[in-house]
Amino acid sequence: MSLPTRNLSFAIGVVITAVFIGAAALSLVWTPYDPAGIDILSKLRPPSAQHWFGTDQLGRDVLSMIMAGGRNSVGVALLSVVIGLGAGVPLGLAAAARGGGVDEFLMRGNDVLFAFPALLLAILITAVFGPGAINAIIAIGIFNIPVFARVTRGSARVLWTRDYCLAAQVAGKGRLRISAEHILPNLAALLAVQGTIQFSLGIIAEAGLSYVGLGAQPPTPSWGRMLNEAQTLTASAPSLAWFPGLAIVLFVLGVNLLGDAAHGAVHEP
Repeated sequence: MSLPTRNLSFAIGVVITAVFIGAAALSLVWTPYDPAGIDILSKLRPPSAQHWFGTDQLGRDVLSMIMAGGRNSVGVALLSVVIGLGAGVPLGLAAAARGGGVDEFLMRGNDVLFAFPALLLAILITAVFGPGAINAIIAIGIFNIPVFARVTRGSARVLWTRDYCLAAQVAGKGRLRISAEHILPNLAALLAVQGTIQFSLGIIAEAGLSYVGLGAQPPTPSWGRMLNEAQTLTASAPSLAWFPGLAIVLFVLGVNLLGDAAHGAVHEP
């Protein structure tokens, strides 16, 4: 990717992502209407000056629900990335530092986790603890762990062959200290790029889980559940599906553009 194109992608990604995160943050203190407020007399109204995105079958303001639903999506995706980073990075660093049997044991354990998609994990978790946003975070976060572990291990193994790591070993530094002082700082940019990728996947996963009823539960707004509720009304009120669908697509696009631009910067020769 050329530099001007990468800069344009980054700028577009920043604008789109900032709009959605800003709207989600604003929903903490203000929305045009109560996202959970029911007004049957105003149900299924088309977009207008009073309700910019219209109202749903219960008279709830769609724009307010989109804003509050974005808060839920950002929270679930962000916390699931934190879980993946917090557990996956130390595992990857340990596997690369120790090698041998430790490496084999940790990576095979990651393979077991990687074999369970987030949706299947959510089904297993909710079968025991019930559906909800917290269980969605746990399911997506567990799925992220082997991803970050693999990325960390693969890159760390290359860094262990660099001169500065060999010099640190000669100076008497232990492998744990070298991992913390030399390996991890050099992986920060790569992990940030991977974090944006997993963040965008987390948004999609949260929407999918909410769509099948395993994510945030009513009255908490959710883009995935909005799509589920709109599927029987596509003929009479198609905008009910358009707006949450576009929100998911645009938010993921913005985050992916950021990640793509960052990936190009990290790997720039």
